[in-house]
Amino acid sequence: MSAFIQQLPALIGVVVGALGSYLAITRGDAARFRREQAARWEERRLTVYADYARALKKTVTLAYRIAAHLGNDPHPHPLSPEEAAPHLAEAAVARDPAGEALLMLGSPDVVEKAREWVVAVMDMEAFLRAGTVSPATWSAMLERQRTARERYYAAVRNDLALPPGHSGEWRVPSAQGS
Repeated sequence: MSAFIQQLPALIGVVVGALGSYLAITRGDAARFRREQAARWEERRLTVYADYARALKKTVTLAYRIAAHLGNDPHPHPLSPEEAAPHLAEAAVARDPAGEALLMLGSPDVVEKAREWVVAVMDMEAFLRAGTVSPATWSAMLERQRTARERYYAAVRNDLALPPGHSGEWRVPSAQGS
């Protein structure tokens, strides 16, 4: 029995070491799982945010073209409201599921900024549906839409802990200077 008692401290050390190793590995695996899961959700949120922006931007691009047809915008490819109607309907249909995914996965701040952006775009659509000809009013609406878009992107970058990005405003030199 004395041989057993002499080896008992070594046996206890092995058991304690095994338990310590088990706990360390379990905690490490759990931490790695949480990090990987967070990264997966972050990728999904980025996809949702980009899909929503893409869907809304399609409507904005069509609005530019319709405004050019009405004489409110210098866009080089005007499109009549009649020709644009099916494309606008398609853009609105695509925007709905993108908006639902945004509501499900988006942070409250991003969702709020998305709402501001879509309201600005819907106001542009209403302006065009009315057939209004007022380049000054259109210009103010464009500025509001651009500001809302910039705020949406800033909220997305903040939510995903990305560095600040470009404002998205591109100044194109006029053709008159040539």
